This record gives sequence, structure tokens and C-alpha cells, in this order.
Amino acid sequence: MGFIKEFKEFAMKGNLVDMAIAFVMGGAFGKVVTAFVEKMFAPIVGLIMGGIDLNDKKIILKDAVVEVKDAAGAVITPAKAEVAIQWGAFVTATIDFIIVAFAMFLVIKAINAAKKKEEAAPAAPPEPSAQEKLLMEIRDALKK
Repeated sequence: MGFIKEFKEFAMKGNLVDMAIAFVMGGAFGKVVTAFVEKMFAPIVGLIMGGIDLNDKKIILKDAVVEVKDAAGAVITPAKAEVAIQWGAFVTATIDFIIVAFAMFLVIKAINAAKKKEEAAPAAPPEPSAQEKLLMEIRDALKK
């Protein structure tokens, strides 16, 4: 039973739960960035560059072969897919990555700045002990 209890304590720690939430939010943020790049950014870049669609850009290494059949329906030449380097999709994914990395940089920078402020704030002086309070009362009484 000790193993299950230990695992439960581990799973319920704040850091693990926070990390799980961050993972889910990161996935959703990635989808938002992908939609932004593919549906908003890429069309504008394509328009500026003369109406090209970046996702369709590729270098064809070997053309596709269409299936050829004889009159009886027997396949003479089987179909073969084209072999291509799809560099446009790679560029789009790279733009996605750069945007997500920049956003994460800004988040981490803000967290670090908040931690520095927290560390820089002076701690409140400790409250005097009962003995110190009594001595202060005596001092104040003598001043009168």
C-alpha cells in the first residue's frame, strides 16, 4: 500500500498539477498559433509575394506515375506517388515554432521579473520579543 500512497502524494503535488495544466494550455496555444500562421499570416505573405501558397511549395525529385491499364482492365504500369521535398510546409512549421518560442520567452521573462521583485522586497522586521517589549516600556517610562 505504501507505493500507491507515495504515488498519490507525488501526483497531487502542486508542481505536477501545474505542469499538467501548462501542458494542456500549451497544446491549445500551439493550435491557436498554427491557425494564425496558416489562416492569417501565410495568406498575407502569399499576397505580398505574388499570390503563392507557401504550404504548396516543394521540390519534386521524382514525378508521380499514373496507373496505366490495357483494354481488358489489367494494370500495365502501377501508379507511383511523387517524391518531393515539401519545403513550404517546413517553413510554415518553423514560423509556428518561432512564434511559440517567442511567446514562451516572454512568459518566462515575466515570471523571472516577478520573482526578482519578490526577492528584492525587504522582509518585515521580526516582532520584538516579550522581553524587548518590556525593556522598551521601561525606556519610554524613564524618558517621561
